[in-house]
Amino acid sequence: MKKVLLIDDEKRMLNLLALYLRPHHYDCIKVQQANEALEYIREETFDIVLLDIMMPEMNGWELCREIRRFSNVPIIMVSAREEKEDIIKGLKLGADDYITKPIDEGELLARIEALLRRNARGNQIETNGLLWDEERYELTFKNKPIKLTPKEFTMAGHLMKHSNQVFSREQLIDLIWGIDSETEGRTIDSHVRNMRDKIRRAGFPIDDHFKTVWGVGYKWII
Repeated sequence: MKKVLLIDDEKRMLNLLALYLRPHHYDCIKVQQANEALEYIREETFDIVLLDIMMPEMNGWELCREIRRFSNVPIIMVSAREEKEDIIKGLKLGADDYITKPIDEGELLARIEALLRRNARGNQIETNGLLWDEERYELTFKNKPIKLTPKEFTMAGHLMKHSNQVFSREQLIDLIWGIDSETEGRTIDSHVRNMRDKIRRAGFPIDDHFKTVWGVGYKWII
């Protein structure tokens, strides 16, 4: 049974999350205050943390930063806010994923399971023989290396880590080039085109997994 720490100042939301997770064999610990959450994480081992952003004592961003000072526990941030700046801020502070309210039970379970699988493999992500290895800084298909530029490698890893989540061109620029970058959307499109060509030439069915969401951005599906 996987152990989950649920952090939200709203008791109703904590009960709803536990209602979704417990039938799927998750042991849920519910916490409403940030300081209590920090004590739990220091004293006990959790497989994953679901962390609400808008809390009165210490907001989720601040709490995420504090957790990352001493723990690498996987964190999914939960919020009613969908602004790209909020999502990017959470990821940059060390969150592993982000889900918005109202929460869909199926999506929540899929994101948790994907994150747990990824964490079990360490810094490797694999899709049908395509392996992204952060420690070796290498992308391979059936053990054959695919040469990507550093930005292409980072982009591929980010999309594979957050499978089924759509990222706009602006979000990818902020995450990969930096918020203050003057890079334009055309640069993202160029990197995407080159990356797809390289992976396709290696024999991987890239078009089945790396999708363009027209008018929005890109996503990786598994």
